Amino acid sequence: MLLLTGGAALEAQPAKPNILFLFADDQCFDTIRARRNLEVRTPNLDRLVAAGTTFSHAYNMGAWSGAVCIPSRTMLNTGRFLWPVQALDKNLEPEREAGRLWGLEMRSAGYDTYFTGKWHVKTDVAKVFDVARHERPGMPKDTPQGYDRPKPGEPDSWRPWDPQFGGYWEGGRHWSEVVGDDATDYLATAAQRTAPFFMYIAFNAPHDPRQSPREYVEMYPLERIAVPVNFLPEYPWKEAIGCGTGLRDERLAPFPRTEYAVKVHRQEYYAIITHMDAQIGRILKALEQSGKADNTWIFFTADHGLAVGHHGLIGKQNLFDHSVRVPLIAVGPGVPAGRRIDAPVYLQDVMPTAIELAGRGRRDYIQFHSLLPLLRGAAGTSAYDAVYGAYLNLQRSITCDGYKLLLYPKVPKALLFDLEKDPQEMKDLAEQPGSAAIMKRLWTRFRALQREMEDPLDLRGVFPELD
Repeated sequence: MLLLTGGAALEAQPAKPNILFLFADDQCFDTIRARRNLEVRTPNLDRLVAAGTTFSHAYNMGAWSGAVCIPSRTMLNTGRFLWPVQALDKNLEPEREAGRLWGLEMRSAGYDTYFTGKWHVKTDVAKVFDVARHERPGMPKDTPQGYDRPKPGEPDSWRPWDPQFGGYWEGGRHWSEVVGDDATDYLATAAQRTAPFFMYIAFNAPHDPRQSPREYVEMYPLERIAVPVNFLPEYPWKEAIGCGTGLRDERLAPFPRTEYAVKVHRQEYYAIITHMDAQIGRILKALEQSGKADNTWIFFTADHGLAVGHHGLIGKQNLFDHSVRVPLIAVGPGVPAGRRIDAPVYLQDVMPTAIELAGRGRRDYIQFHSLLPLLRGAAGTSAYDAVYGAYLNLQRSITCDGYKLLLYPKVPKALLFDLEKDPQEMKDLAEQPGSAAIMKRLWTRFRALQREMEDPLDLRGVFPELD
């Protein structure tokens, strides 16, 4: 049983708390059973939900590249918003030398720092953490047999559990199991440590190729897998928004999409999530056995979501909620148990939260905001009155006051969704009577956010009707 059960209020702790950061790759916000997805099995993430506070509307801000994980992780480790961090991404060495990276901030606060798994940030991880083990690339080695499948009426040679395909399978072990081994090895020495620890545990899962042991795949018979209610054979503007036949992620399944193919991909998605969840269970057990659990904060989140069949899409290079919203759970001394916070936040807010817990205070260069005021139940709402989204120069969005305005400049097309009535983003209201005033209001806020985010894309000439 998890020892951290929360409490009525957050209070100052007698010693700096340990920080255990658990990070998934490509995990959509709605893939935790305790968060009302009864298809997936996540007993250990469910324990975290029960023991702590969940942020139901945590977002990734977007990406300047098709590899959405690079911008997301660079924002997370630098604390900067999307477009300012794009410039830093070209040369992060001055940031590292100045100590303006998450791991270095924690080291300066007196923490022993430890890393394992996926880094995908353009600086040497061994110079950011005291110990860095098994640094992994952005994804496992491409497996050609895992693309453009399954096709109707054709045999499918792919088997997620077959090590002959490589991918996650290396030397008879799965990468997620290696991450679990690394984390539990480190925690086995925690009882002897006097300094607090910061552990950055970064799984590649559930990124494709979505491989896991056979017993995990067999937990999900295809007849029990539902097709998303917003399933489409093809998204009508897929090419204009950069999600067409040339995008690697989208080529994982055949065009046009079939319900059968989507069910197979979701089966394998759920299986690798459950396999990762089992490794998280091992880590939580090791934390309890270390004797350090009572003074440890645990954060779980992912770098972005994933479509896996929603809207006719497979990848994450879009601004629908399934691809920009992620799970975010905080467990720690005094954190209310079983609580849900619906205020909008960004996943990268974890970084300034941890730095504040470490006693470093507010850092002037960090643009994201600590979650501690929300966790303490402070009056008011989120530090963000609107959520900004961007993908290349092909998509923009703003989510505000229960609506999302989605902009496709290459079509050109502006879409409007009422997220309270239509959370699956299926009914475009842009042409409905009364929508013009809502869209103009969102547009005005979007333009202000663009300036705040230093977004260079000028869309005024593309959408003059909104200006």
